[in-house]
Parts: sequence; structure tokens; C-alpha cells
Amino acid sequence: MEPFKVHILGCGSALPTLKHYPSAQVVEVRGKLFLVDCGEGTQLQLRRTRLRFTKISAVFISHLHGDHCFGLIGMISTFALLGRTAKLTVYGPISLGLILQHQMLTFCRDLDFEVQFIPVDTTLQQVIYEDRSLTVETIPLDHRLPCCGYLFREKPTLPHIRRDVADFYQVPVSQYYNIKAGHDWTTPDGEVVPASKLTLPAEPARSYAYCSDTRYMPRLHECLKGVSTLYHESTYGEDNLQLAEKYYHSTARQAAQVAHDAGVRQLLLGHYSSRYEDEQVLLNEAKTVFPNSILTSELQVFKV
Repeated sequence: MEPFKVHILGCGSALPTLKHYPSAQVVEVRGKLFLVDCGEGTQLQLRRTRLRFTKISAVFISHLHGDHCFGLIGMISTFALLGRTAKLTVYGPISLGLILQHQMLTFCRDLDFEVQFIPVDTTLQQVIYEDRSLTVETIPLDHRLPCCGYLFREKPTLPHIRRDVADFYQVPVSQYYNIKAGHDWTTPDGEVVPASKLTLPAEPARSYAYCSDTRYMPRLHECLKGVSTLYHESTYGEDNLQLAEKYYHSTARQAAQVAHDAGVRQLLLGHYSSRYEDEQVLLNEAKTVFPNSILTSELQVFKV
């Protein structure tokens, strides 16, 4: 199975600490690298990974709070110093475009690569990126600024040929693609062999949803049905529910409720408030609702 991984670069919230970096992740899908949010220190964290981060082809910014985007212009500058020539596409709320334009005119003149900005409507769930193997769509969130999450969906693959059965019926290799596409095979003697007999089902398509920052949305799970892995902010515990409501964030228990209602396979917790020296309290809280909850930490890698 082709790799589909999430590399955690930062999982803290707005106040920098010695323990956590601000929000940033790399989503690795079939050899392609996508950066989701780009807080301060992102390029340093990228240096600490074994990823060829110059291969990042697109950046997805959720919203314009600094802990999610202050590292972007620095990373673009570093790409220039490294001799990048490939285009970099940046997706984000429309107001990011003007900010990025001013920053690049000041700090990143005469780049040898194109930086293309594509504004996204944070109020709609829609596909904003597509290639042969993947789509990325926006997830409307409820925060103090226009904000959206991102949902990475692997496209379904074709079934696998059963080589033993294909060899038995002497199916030429040149016909494998047609059979995978659902066409039956007719032997020289006129026997029709169903495609279902010659193939094994493909692995289920995988998906990853990134939801940060947002207050609890009772209907958010409707956008996330059947997602393989969900990252949902868990800034606070229930002990700080009033702060979560005031600042439009979620508690770990609320994140777990979204995961439960959506029927996801695993929940990754992150965006921790600096109030919590030990996030185990958040994990314990989430597990009462959704047992397969996991605390994230910097430089961890999760398989989707």
C-alpha cells in the first residue's frame, strides 16, 4: 500500500512554549508532500525530519492567526536560498493573498520559482485541489476569524489481479487493466471468466481531516463521515469550558464527540493550551467518549 502519513511538526496553541511548536503538519500521500499550516519554527522542524521538504508542492493555511501562518514567508525565503525552481501553491483565506503579496515584495523579490496564491471560501465545503490520486476539500469551521479545515481524500484504486487465477486461464498481461476496470475475460474456447473471479478488491480509500481551530460544532461530523483519521483541536479540557466558548476553541471531550459521531477510525488530539503541563488529562477526557484517541507531539508520524 502506498504511504499515507501525517508528520506532526507543531501541535501547540498560540502561546509559544519550550515544549510545543505552533501548528504545522506535513501530509504525505503517495510520494507527494503537502504542508498544512505554517506556524513559527516550521522550517526548523522540517529540517529535523527526514523529509525532502523542498518537495512540498502546496501549503494549506487554515486561518490568519499567527500561530498558523507566521512561518510561511520565512519558509518561502529559505526555498529561494536552496535554489528551488518548482512552483509553490498556497491555499488560504482570501485576506492572506494581500498579506503574502506585501511580504514577498519586501522580503522575497526576484524568486526563481512561482508562488501562486489560491483563495478559498472558508464557508463552503468544496474540492480545491485534485490530482490523479487525491482530492483536498475545505471544511468550514467556527472560529473568531474566517477559518477552515482540510480533508485529504485518496481516490479509490483499481482491484488487484489474482495472478494464480489469471495464469490458470492464460490471461495475457496486456488485458490486466481491462479486467481491473471490470471487463470479463473470454478464453479461446469461449468460456467467459468474470472479472470478479480474476481480481481481489482494492484496499479501501483512506482519508485524513485536519480541524483546527474551531469551537464545538454539533453538526461538524456530517462533513467527516467515515474519515480514516481525524486531527481535531483540543485546546482545553472541560475544566476550561468557558474559555473554550469565549475564544472559539474546543475541549478534548468535544473533539472526541465529533470523532465518535463521524465514525472515524482514530482521533489525533492537538493545539494544546500552554496551561496544561501534562496533556494526559486531555487524553483521559477524550477517551471517555472515543477510546481510540491519541495525543500528538512534535516529530511523531501517524499512518492514516
